[in-house]
Amino acid sequence: MRKIPTVSRSRRFGRLAQFSPRALVALIAAALAAAVTGCASPAVQPSGDEVPLMTVAAHGVQIYECRAAQGAAPAWAFVAPEADLFDGNGRRIGKHGAGPFWQHEDGSRFTGTVRGRMDSPRPGAIPWLLLAAKNDGPAGAFARVSSVQRLETVGGQAPAEGCDAAALGKRVHIAYRADYVLHTARS
Repeated sequence: MRKIPTVSRSRRFGRLAQFSPRALVALIAAALAAAVTGCASPAVQPSGDEVPLMTVAAHGVQIYECRAAQGAAPAWAFVAPEADLFDGNGRRIGKHGAGPFWQHEDGSRFTGTVRGRMDSPRPGAIPWLLLAAKNDGPAGAFARVSSVQRLETVGGQAPAEGCDAAALGKRVHIAYRADYVLHTARS
């Protein structure tokens, strides 16, 4: 009779074997909760009386300028974003720029004020944000937006190397991507 080799529990289940069943259930529950919230902390969650209206993808740049700082060495300072906005089908539907503002091709527009932030879980990416929105244009697709979340950021951070007196006034454009989840008041 041929002997069938056995595989230890730790080899069958890898790192999961290190956890007790109770700890494993808690780990799975935490992962599911993170998936539902987009891994965002309460700092960037909209209020409970808002619902998602749409998600738009931004592809563009974050602009930084080398500026003198009082009593400190020159440093990169954020100037503005410049990005195109795309719907879920990859069709360009608007733009995002200094202010900050988001403008739909139909002319509707809103500006944002930061209410919350958290570091991106992705190294080298700009923070995730929650912004209060203020209508700043005619009726249209963006007219009812009450808040916006910036999530799933990639890139966009200021250069890691500092700037010096010789670079004062120099601007750099750093590529970034993000998802903007636009919310509206629950009716």
